[in-house]
Amino acid sequence: MSCRKTSWQLPKGEPSLQNSSVLYACDVTPDRYNCPMAKRKDPLEKVDNLDARKAKYLPVAAALTDEYGLLDWSCQQDGMDELISCILSQSTNDTNRDRAFARLKEAYPDWEAVRFADLEELTDVIRPAGLANQKAPRIQNVLGVIYDEAGQYNIDFLSDQSIEDAKNWLCSLRGVGPKTAAIVLCFAYGRPAFPVDTHIYRVSKRIGFIPDKLSANDAHPVMEAIVPPEAYYQFHIQLIQHGRDTCHARKPACERCPISKYCDFFAAD
Repeated sequence: MSCRKTSWQLPKGEPSLQNSSVLYACDVTPDRYNCPMAKRKDPLEKVDNLDARKAKYLPVAAALTDEYGLLDWSCQQDGMDELISCILSQSTNDTNRDRAFARLKEAYPDWEAVRFADLEELTDVIRPAGLANQKAPRIQNVLGVIYDEAGQYNIDFLSDQSIEDAKNWLCSLRGVGPKTAAIVLCFAYGRPAFPVDTHIYRVSKRIGFIPDKLSANDAHPVMEAIVPPEAYYQFHIQLIQHGRDTCHARKPACERCPISKYCDFFAAD
């Protein structure tokens, strides 16, 4: 269940990623910590009233589907494109990410050329994404690890690994955390991983899917326990769309929200 591309495919002009901002947003907070390897407390043990939180899913999902429609998974980018674009997206917005990604594709014929590019030149190419001095060596390091372990600039082998092994492998890459790993697996390979971005984290806390003090990293397995695996892709997109259209960070439009009657934030207001 993967997409394979042997060459860059860019439309004329300055392109935008096919996975538009409606689909996901890894645009605010970088993946600061790799997935922990040491034994730690199960995030589900930090969640009170888990059954009650799970019970919210069906009515909320039905209301959001009425609002935004049904969505089927389709591969828009291959795994390598998804991974590198997510690295570029850290601490920036979708527009800047897309500009930097387009410039990267225009400047270099393949991933090998990116890996061995002059670092100063690569930094300048991806500068629109911000933090280019950090992201350029990070991208080259990731490409080096991928080639050393896979023998090619391709991560389609993740389709054949267990979902936990695939997540752990991605999180072993410097600068890649649970959010990026889930995005790559969900969007490029249709694997059962639920990415929690800034919008989903905010909306899920307001609804009451996750406790207020639960970390964003811990929210991934909790949301995966609440949402049926076959609905990860659709519900992820619907929550993001809802966060952008209605459940805004500063001033949510509760008066026109289709799920306000299921929302803890609205009930407490």
